[in-house]
Amino acid sequence: MPGLRPTPDRVRETLFNWLGQDLTGWVGVDAFAGTGALGLEAASRGAKQVFLIEQNAQLVTQLKASIAQLNAQTVQIIKGEGVHALQQCSPSSMDVVFIDPPFEAKLFEPALKAAARAIAPQGFIYLEAPELWSDERLLTLGLKGFKHLKAGAVHAHLIQKTPASC
Repeated sequence: MPGLRPTPDRVRETLFNWLGQDLTGWVGVDAFAGTGALGLEAASRGAKQVFLIEQNAQLVTQLKASIAQLNAQTVQIIKGEGVHALQQCSPSSMDVVFIDPPFEAKLFEPALKAAARAIAPQGFIYLEAPELWSDERLLTLGLKGFKHLKAGAVHAHLIQKTPASC
């Protein structure tokens, strides 16, 4: 699809090395699912429940087919907008939130703000963006950088809550 930018394999591999290979019992949300690669990867590593949020009807249909083909019983698709879905999450209910919106959509700050509320105190936010999000910028949202990788035009961030915001 035009504008669809799946997370590169190398970046995805690094992300799951950062998170750990075993996500048994985790609950996560892929707020801008697209192909669903991040959420499906989390499910394949033992996540108890993963929500894939996608607003494009064609992609939702493709995600349903992928989930059926993979028999991914812990994955649930929700047709909707990512920031709104994150805002509906119960506070501190998510172990991991994946944020990889269309770069031109300018959804980074509202998505991070909603994710900061949704993640558990020891949880993680993965952010894929066209620029580095500095600790100073993240601090205004009660967040701090944990890991960062630049791969081509993509900045991959693993983010946590600051101790004061937990």
